[in-house]
Amino acid sequence: MRLVFGLVLILGLGLAGFAVYMAKNYIQTYQAQLEQERANRGPAFDTVDIYVAKEKMEYGQRLLKKHVSLVSFPVHALPEGTYSTEEDLFPEGEDEPRTVLRTMEAKEAILAAKVTGPGEEAGITSQLERGMRAFAIKVDVSSGVSGFLRPGDRVDIYWTGEVRLAGASAESRSERNEVTKLIETGVRLIAVDQVANGDTTEAIIARTVTVAVKPHQVAALAQAQSTGRLSLSLVGAEDDSVADAIEVDQRSLLGIVEVEAPAEVAQPEICTIKTRRGGEVISTPIPCTN
Repeated sequence: MRLVFGLVLILGLGLAGFAVYMAKNYIQTYQAQLEQERANRGPAFDTVDIYVAKEKMEYGQRLLKKHVSLVSFPVHALPEGTYSTEEDLFPEGEDEPRTVLRTMEAKEAILAAKVTGPGEEAGITSQLERGMRAFAIKVDVSSGVSGFLRPGDRVDIYWTGEVRLAGASAESRSERNEVTKLIETGVRLIAVDQVANGDTTEAIIARTVTVAVKPHQVAALAQAQSTGRLSLSLVGAEDDSVADAIEVDQRSLLGIVEVEAPAEVAQPEICTIKTRRGGEVISTPIPCTN
C-alpha cells in the first residue's frame, strides 16, 4: 500500500513539473513573438532622418562629416532649417565645409541658423540676411548699456541733438532746442567690437557695435551720428511690442510752457497843424485824414 502511494506521489510530482515546464515554454514563446511583432510594427508616428551633431560643437569650428550622424526624428516636431541629405549639408563636400555660428550640444539637430553657408567663415557677413547691411555705431559705457550688450541682442536707438527753430540765426542759442528722439526700434546687433559670437558670456565694454539694417536705415543712422549723439536701449528677449514714436525736448522734460507776449495795443494816431504867432509855434490837433 505504501509502495502504491509512493508511486502515485512520484507520478503526480512528475506531471506537475511537466506542466510547469510546458507553461514556461509557452509564455517565453509568446513573449518572444510579441517583442518581434512590436519590432516589426515600427513607430506609431512618421519620422524623417536628419543630421545631428555627434559631439559638442563650438563657435568657429569647421563642420565635417565625422562630426555628424543621421537619426530618425518625428515629423510633427521637426524644427525649421534641418538637413536630411548629405548633398544639402555638404554640397561642396569637405573641401568647403560649413562653420559653426552657435554652440551645439551632442545629439542636437544641425540647423541652418547655427551654421554658415558652404566655405564661409563665421564672420558678420554670414549673419546678414538678404537685403540687409552692416553699420557700426560708436558707443561708450553709458550709451552702450554698460557692457551688457551681446551679439544677437535687439536694441532701440535714440538720437539726441540740437534742432534749430525756423528763422533762427546760426549764432542764436536761445532759438535752438535740444531734442531726444527714438529713430529706430528692434535693431539686431551682429557684433560688439570685434566679437560676433552670440554665445559669449563675458562683459564687453564696447567702443562700437555693429547692427544689421536696411540701406535706407544706414543713411538715416549715418546722418544721425554725424549731427548728434546716439544712445542704445536694450530690448527684452521676449518683448515683441513695438515702441511708439517718442520725442522729448527740454521744454517738455522740465514742464516749461511758453507764454505768449501780450499783443501791442494800437495807439490812436494824432494829427496836428502848426502855426507861428510871432516867435511862438502853436500845435493845434485836427482830425487825421488818409
